[in-house]
Amino acid sequence: MLEAFKNALRVEDIRKRILYTFGLLLVFRVGSYIPVPGVDTAQIANQLGGNNIFGLLDMFAGGALSRFTVFALGVNPYITSSIIMQLLTVVIPSLEELAKEGAEGQKVIQKYTRWGTVVLGLFQAFGITMTIRQFVTDDLLPYNWTLAMILLTLTAGTCFLMWLGEKISEQGIGNGISLIIFTGIVARLPWEVSNTIQSVGAGGISIWNLALFVVISLFTIAAVIMVQEAQRRIPVHYSKRVVGRRVMGGQSTHIPLRLNSAGVIPVIFASSVLAFPQTLAMFIPALQKYEHLFGLRSVLYNVLYVILIFFFTYFYTAITFNPMEVANNIKKYGGFIPGIRPGKPTAEYLEKILTRITLVGAFFLALIAVLPYIVSAITRVTSIYWGGTSLLIVVGVALDTMKQLETSLIMRNYEGFMK
Repeated sequence: MLEAFKNALRVEDIRKRILYTFGLLLVFRVGSYIPVPGVDTAQIANQLGGNNIFGLLDMFAGGALSRFTVFALGVNPYITSSIIMQLLTVVIPSLEELAKEGAEGQKVIQKYTRWGTVVLGLFQAFGITMTIRQFVTDDLLPYNWTLAMILLTLTAGTCFLMWLGEKISEQGIGNGISLIIFTGIVARLPWEVSNTIQSVGAGGISIWNLALFVVISLFTIAAVIMVQEAQRRIPVHYSKRVVGRRVMGGQSTHIPLRLNSAGVIPVIFASSVLAFPQTLAMFIPALQKYEHLFGLRSVLYNVLYVILIFFFTYFYTAITFNPMEVANNIKKYGGFIPGIRPGKPTAEYLEKILTRITLVGAFFLALIAVLPYIVSAITRVTSIYWGGTSLLIVVGVALDTMKQLETSLIMRNYEGFMK
């Protein structure tokens, strides 16, 4: 793996993309420490510290929310806007036609997603601004002008992060938005490890419980890697055919159907959706007495979490893999699945297989997402940053980024990360 990384750095184009990605992620980390002007950040951290949902959002933002910096909202409005646009693409025919137009249609949908991010960013920024309005300390501007400045600063920070993510995806390595979330989680790990070790020394957690938790975490990471890489290979045979003077076909290959085609997207989407009730509670005081129902350790939260993970796993798989399109392409080039007729029967067979393996993948994602709450009851390690959500995101994003690097290396006749 180290040799493969050295090979990647030797290729000028890949080296520039890697350095470009690291540079923009560094900008994100620097911005995570620039405080929003005119507020008492220490008091805000104390108020938000006991809220589990804010803890989850703070994890996605890399600690920027607890420090109340310009990137306090993180990329959460962008994720929510992406969810809404993908759902609308399924139900609105005009958007569905745009999605089928290829790159040009995707540009239009992406423009709508950006505008949705701005609207949702203003909405969430207004809610947080109203929550912390008693901690405004700026005397240079009138009170209402200071609140407006805070609202616009938070919204601008989210829009800038959206731009950073898109630039990383276009000119860097990996998915920009996922890498921003990944960087935020990883950046908090040293601080979280230090706190956990101190709690052991203070007698809060026994050394045996900590050792058990570490072992379970390592097995969880290994299981995530295995499931992310697992495939169901559907054999495909191609008949021989004569094109001019050339004989083509007559070979066998396979269609790799991943056990978890959606990756970590369902977990990120489900977490973002479940944070929405907390945002509504900021606007509607009557809902604040029900906030405890959506605590990370409540039964209702975890039940809804599992349901949403299943929904988004199937939904995202459905929009990324079209069995009919694959079946038509196989038929077009003279291929067939042994024992299955080309055309519609092949599409039905692929859909049947995909539905079954997606069920296994969704069940695994849901299990890993809620497993930490069971494990924490045994080991007493209750940190949110050690949770299944963070492990799934970190491992999943790392694997996807590594695969992109590997593809770039293989295109230049280098060995990849995985032999």
